[in-house]
Amino acid sequence: MGLEVEHASVRFGAKVAVDDVTVAVPSGQVLAVLGPSGCGKSTLLRAVAGLEPLTSGRVRYDQVDLSNVPVHRRGFALMFQDGQLFEHLSVGRNVGYAPALRGQRRPQRVAELLDLVGLAGYADRAPATLSGGERQRVALARALAAEPRLLLLDEPLSALDPTLRERLALDLRRILAQTGTTAMLVTHDHDEAFAVADSMALMRSGRVVQQGSLADVWGAPADAEAALFLGYASVVEGSLVGAAPGPLALRRSALVWDPQGPIHGRVLSMRGTPETTRLEVDIPGLGVQAAVAEPDAGVRVGAEVALSLEHARTARVGGS
Repeated sequence: MGLEVEHASVRFGAKVAVDDVTVAVPSGQVLAVLGPSGCGKSTLLRAVAGLEPLTSGRVRYDQVDLSNVPVHRRGFALMFQDGQLFEHLSVGRNVGYAPALRGQRRPQRVAELLDLVGLAGYADRAPATLSGGERQRVALARALAAEPRLLLLDEPLSALDPTLRERLALDLRRILAQTGTTAMLVTHDHDEAFAVADSMALMRSGRVVQQGSLADVWGAPADAEAALFLGYASVVEGSLVGAAPGPLALRRSALVWDPQGPIHGRVLSMRGTPETTRLEVDIPGLGVQAAVAEPDAGVRVGAEVALSLEHARTARVGGS
């Protein structure tokens, strides 16, 4: 039970925006649709909502075909990156808008939702007095007040600065889990996807190139492009000492300074952080790769260093 999208395609004239996409979101779960700008992920979300007609395929919810069900009868709620609050209404009236349309006055529920999103006592505030993060929290509370069977989130945090985005992503995950909300999150930010979702569909050029649990997608990227988009620092085609042959995705901390290590290279640059020293090392046969060293390692730019490979910080690409 939940959302099922089966062989969905959306065309705009000769352009194929969504190409034969099949994904599912079980009840109470969150699916992240991740991909670069223009890959078709927002069009897919709008097709699920009923805002874009399908050229082929179908959308079902709880096994009911929604082909002839209009947007306002699907029981879905949408939340966009700018929140789209009603500026002439107070925060409380924004949150209570959907129940009010049904003739329901639910001040207690509004108060509960504002408390849930961390805005207790904000009911009488005007939207114009809120920060960007606060506005998105109000937009989330308003969407939840509609009691949707599916929440559709279109880049809800992309307009926020990175620190606030990270904090709100964790809050969003907590709120969705606490309310048992079924949701589809569209984002181009892999950190946001990993923070919020239970599963992931990675889109490119209108198609889903990989999908599965977060662990499955992260642990075995479909190809080099997928690995780099997911946040791996590089993909090496050559063989590393201690690794099986074939394409291997490396996290930034996969290569570690080790005086006894079997991998050798020359340090091109270094940058210190409170916990580690980040290096760029030119390794014969592999090119420039990221590596890390302890702050007191005594590494210098231009020096030859020895490295070892931390296998837990790598992923085999393409199941090879």
